[in-house]
Amino acid sequence: MIARMKLITDWQYGLALLAAPVLWGGLLWLAAPQPSFDWVLLAPWLFLSLVFAQPVMEEIVFRGWLQGWLIKKEWGSYSLLNISTANILTSVVFVSMHLFYHAPLMALLVFIPSLLFGYFRDRYDGWLIPCILLHCFYNAGYFYLYAPVLPAQ
Repeated sequence: MIARMKLITDWQYGLALLAAPVLWGGLLWLAAPQPSFDWVLLAPWLFLSLVFAQPVMEEIVFRGWLQGWLIKKEWGSYSLLNISTANILTSVVFVSMHLFYHAPLMALLVFIPSLLFGYFRDRYDGWLIPCILLHCFYNAGYFYLYAPVLPAQ
């Protein structure tokens, strides 16, 4: 594992950042949203919550606490293609929690980024900053494509 290496030199992290626009393109192909960033001006606190606060809280709970707890189990560090059992189980729980406020297909599509976030949690020996930055970046693109429904003014 690479402990706290500078993110700027980690080619895998760079690849994960480049994968985000590919995933966003896939979302455009699956469902034709009407991209709009106007909602940020109408609801700046919602933007800050969705793109910054919620990813930070989710990473602390899911990658920090849950994946951290599972990885300590005898079987938690078993891996397939460098994806730990703890990461897979955490991602399943992460997706199931997204079913409460996303359409089923969109919630299921969260599985791939969740595995990426968990991979970097394992790669950086539990350091959450890489996961948090990646999650914020992925959310920014998602919420650009799929603006939240705002209450009537």
